[in-house]
Amino acid sequence: MHDVDVTGLLEASREGNTEATDRLLAAVYDELRMIAAAHRARNKVGETLTVTSLVHEAYLKLVDDQRLSFNGRAHFFGAAARAMRQVVVDAVRARGREKRGSGARPLRLDEAPPVTDASRSEDVLALERALERFEAVDPRAARVVECRYFAGLSIKETAEALDLSPMTIKRDWAVARAWLHRALDAP
Repeated sequence: MHDVDVTGLLEASREGNTEATDRLLAAVYDELRMIAAAHRARNKVGETLTVTSLVHEAYLKLVDDQRLSFNGRAHFFGAAARAMRQVVVDAVRARGREKRGSGARPLRLDEAPPVTDASRSEDVLALERALERFEAVDPRAARVVECRYFAGLSIKETAEALDLSPMTIKRDWAVARAWLHRALDAP
């Protein structure tokens, strides 16, 4: 992920350098495709959300929300994790299912099965609702979940994206998983 100086390109782009903006888009697009492809492989979100559409939608959210005013590479990819979470959840919600399916047990975070049908869509929505509640309790650990689960970042990449130590990421990840397990197992 570190072949191109994304931080430098972000700074130059912010200053109005159109060549840097073009280079940034190309560099970031490839990296976002890799993240999206890994996420799609782990959590198949149905045929309506391809790798390309996930990247495009996430990038549009990033540009709209931040206007490319990121504090560097790590901040950008942390924001990309949040954008991918929003895109995945929006795609599931767009399918129009409002009821919980057939008394199925909610998704446990460690089970993370592929999202391929309507019942799995409900699992994603249950995870999103639980994660929203968890954000109120521990916002930093919720960001760790976004980076690890939705963007597929490693412990090291998450630490870089959130400007935290790998040990802090490991602790927050363990706390988040335990909290979400309890929340998702609750009736």
